[in-house]
Amino acid sequence: MVLDETENQFYLEVANPLLKNEGEKNSPRLHFRVSIPDKYFEEIVNIVMPNVNGKTPKGKAIEEYQVYSIEVKRKGGKFYVHMTYNLETFGSELKWNEKTQTDIVAGIDVNIDKIAVTILTKQGRFLESRTFYCHEMEYVKRNRRTNVARETAKEVIDYLTQWNVGTFVLEDLKFKQEHDTDKRFNRLVHSFSKNKLQKALISRGLKFGFKIKKINPAYTSVIGRFKYSKMYGLSVHEAASFVIGRRGLDFEEKIPKELVNQLRSLVKPMLIQILGSMEESEKKTTNGKQRRKFIAMMLKNIDDFKEHHSWKLWNVIHKTLLIKNQKLQLKEV
Repeated sequence: MVLDETENQFYLEVANPLLKNEGEKNSPRLHFRVSIPDKYFEEIVNIVMPNVNGKTPKGKAIEEYQVYSIEVKRKGGKFYVHMTYNLETFGSELKWNEKTQTDIVAGIDVNIDKIAVTILTKQGRFLESRTFYCHEMEYVKRNRRTNVARETAKEVIDYLTQWNVGTFVLEDLKFKQEHDTDKRFNRLVHSFSKNKLQKALISRGLKFGFKIKKINPAYTSVIGRFKYSKMYGLSVHEAASFVIGRRGLDFEEKIPKELVNQLRSLVKPMLIQILGSMEESEKKTTNGKQRRKFIAMMLKNIDDFKEHHSWKLWNVIHKTLLIKNQKLQLKEV
């Protein structure tokens, strides 16, 4: 099957061996008119039409065609043509240990109903944040979901282009995020919709020449909420995208002194009080033993935080503190 273009109209050419007469070399061709959406018309033309690459010694044009495949499916009494081809890309995905060389970088926090983007310099300095909403991703059908993902990705890439961003950083969805989310949201994190949005961003980013880097998303939401949300007046997701961008630049997020003081003066006494108030009968139960072990681990992380990776202390912060009306409050442990 071949897709042919004549006078701005596409036709599907299909060979029919059933109509072939004895002695004929080729089967007769059937032609069916194909309707192409306007937004894909120019792209399909570039795929179907040949590129002239010089001439033969006899002066005949040398034509090169791009490889593509076609599949026809019938649905609801209509026939749909599915075309598959490789897009030419000008960008590339960086390995986890590759350094980002561009002057302007973007961190992107992808959620099922919104994409938060923060622009920053390669020195890690905040420039601007913006959120792109796509609430339809939560309830529309699969085909429409694909269109929404592409449309949102186009908006984001256009925004990055305006800022002359050279590299954007995303979460690596292979990592679990139980430390950042509750059970309901953790299911949504790995949902089909979020993957579709991220793939649309990567596909369009590579097409338009961006460098793309994926990072471990551990505690990005927690760090953003407690360290940068108030500082820059950002939403939780925008603050998380700022942390994602900084992690892509290999910055380590140290715990602010004020937060360490809160852990020592507010959290530590609370944990000690919980241990002291536990009944003897409760201590002997399986749940009681696990709870005592968990609290003891958090106390140790508070005392020895300089000897370990900062993520251990960010874990304590996530488990014991919350921010309400820009004020720190204790959680139930």
